[in-house]
Amino acid sequence: MSARSETMLWIMQRATAALLALCVVVHLSTMIVAVKGGLTATEILGRTRGNVGWAAFYGLFVLAVSIHAPIGLRTVAGEWLQWRGRAADACCVAIGLLLLALGWRAVAAVTL
Repeated sequence: MSARSETMLWIMQRATAALLALCVVVHLSTMIVAVKGGLTATEILGRTRGNVGWAAFYGLFVLAVSIHAPIGLRTVAGEWLQWRGRAADACCVAIGLLLLALGWRAVAAVTL
């Protein structure tokens, strides 16, 4: 892979890490406040159903995960397993697409 492509992956990894940090804080804070406020899982789901804001938030969360995780796995596979090249890249892309599909399915289940 070219140096430019490697640099772009590095930037995407760092950008999605920052976004994930923010999403995790928002998610955990919301869940802690909701549970301490006495809401049950059913009541929480009742509030997220049909809410475009939560759908957008969790959709963005899933998108960030599906970009961040495969890039990290690609790096680990290269450093620890010496698995590089098109096969490793294709496997990581497949993992990213799987995460995206499963994540969006979960978002739909919670918000639609």
